[in-house]
Amino acid sequence: MGIIGWIIIGALAGWLASMITGNNKKMGAGKNILVGIVGGFLGGLIMNLIGGQGITGFNLWSLFVAVLGATVLLVIVNAFTKKA
Repeated sequence: MGIIGWIIIGALAGWLASMITGNNKKMGAGKNILVGIVGGFLGGLIMNLIGGQGITGFNLWSLFVAVLGATVLLVIVNAFTKKA
């Protein structure tokens, strides 16, 4: 998968994860792409640890893995940045 594929999957995954975690109003397109790409790596690592396949190309499975990783990433970030 090329750089354009990573950007597209990253943007979609970051946007979906921000909707799931309630961060959508705080995040712009750039942050969504960054969170989605990092989430893709994190999701791939998680899937490999439990015996599944990580990012396999430009397909729905890869989008699912990236959304999973991005959601985990945003939950961790929210835990540290939540104001009491």
